[in-house]
Amino acid sequence: MGKIVITTNTSLDGVVQDPDGEEGFRLGGWFVQFGGKDLEEWNKVALDEALGAEAWLLGRRSYEFFGLRWRPRTGELADRINSMPKYVVSSTLEDPVWNNSTVMKGDAVDEVSTLKQELGGEIVVLASGRLVRTLIAHDLVDELRLMVYPVVLGAGERLFGETSDKTSVRLLDTRTVGDGLAFLSYEIVREA
Repeated sequence: MGKIVITTNTSLDGVVQDPDGEEGFRLGGWFVQFGGKDLEEWNKVALDEALGAEAWLLGRRSYEFFGLRWRPRTGELADRINSMPKYVVSSTLEDPVWNNSTVMKGDAVDEVSTLKQELGGEIVVLASGRLVRTLIAHDLVDELRLMVYPVVLGAGERLFGETSDKTSVRLLDTRTVGDGLAFLSYEIVREA
C-alpha cells in the first residue's frame, strides 16, 4: 500500500499561499525573500524527497505550475521529477503535456484511495491546497513534511482550514535546513 506524504513550504503561521509571488497575493514572494541562501540546502532536501518518491500527486493548478517550471530544466532533480509518474486530480484537464502524467477525473477521494492501493511507495503531494485539505478530511494522509520559513505573514491561505474533527500527529523528525529553515516531519496517528 502506498503512503500519502504532504510536503509543502509554509510560513511560521501556516500560510502556504503564493510563495513565489506570481499569484499577485500582496504578501507573496516569501519563498525567496525569506529562504535566501538556505535555498541551496532546500534543493538537497527536495532531491532526497524526489529520489524517495514513487509518484507525485497534484491538483491541476499545482500540476501546471510545476510543469511549466520543471519540464524545460535538466540536472539531477529536474531529471528525476520529469521522469517520475505524476497523477493530477482534475475534472477540467484534458491533455496533460508533462510526460508520465495521468489525469484522475473521478471523485478525488475514490481515485486517491485506489491509487494508494495500487502503489507501494511514497506518493508525494506538493502544494495543491484544496486537494490536501480534502485528503486530510478523508483520512488519506499518512505523513506531513513542512519546510517552515522564518516569517509570520498574518494573512493568506493556510495549509489547514477548518476541520470537522481533530487530527493527531506524532513528530518523526526535525532538522534545520541551511541557517534559517526548519524541516518538520509528522506522521498521522490513527486510532487502533
